[in-house]
Amino acid sequence: MLSSLKLKKTLPKESKIVHKSKTVHRLARFMTEEAVCLMFGIEWEDIHRIECWQYIVYVHAKGVSKFVSYADFPPILGVTLPNKIDCIKWRRRFAHYSKSIYNKKAPQWWEQFYTEELHNTCEFTSESWNNLLGSIDFAFSESTLIILRELAVNRISK
Repeated sequence: MLSSLKLKKTLPKESKIVHKSKTVHRLARFMTEEAVCLMFGIEWEDIHRIECWQYIVYVHAKGVSKFVSYADFPPILGVTLPNKIDCIKWRRRFAHYSKSIYNKKAPQWWEQFYTEELHNTCEFTSESWNNLLGSIDFAFSESTLIILRELAVNRISK
């Protein structure tokens, strides 16, 4: 007789990111579902798929069908740190936003993204967070950088 098994552990989420191009964009390493959720104000369950094409990303979710730039995604830990070429792409993207809304800075949700990442990650040191924040210091105001660095130090040291 077969008995039904109940899983006590939650299964890992299956990635909804699909690469549709043979050529992988240099900023594709920074793509996460969490960033898409914050970018569009949706839940992870609402995402149907995220298609990565050679130069653009297509996000298909409940109530969302948009093309976005790879430069809209913030850099993350766990992959190669951003280099000069990556930073140039972000600066160009921020300049595109910059009709004084963002003042050539990252969108507001980037700060929220990093705050959530700092609260949810424990395997990275404050040094790795400082390296990441130092490589993209142009993206934030001085006060935001101070807040994020203090949060990194306080979170990791606990």
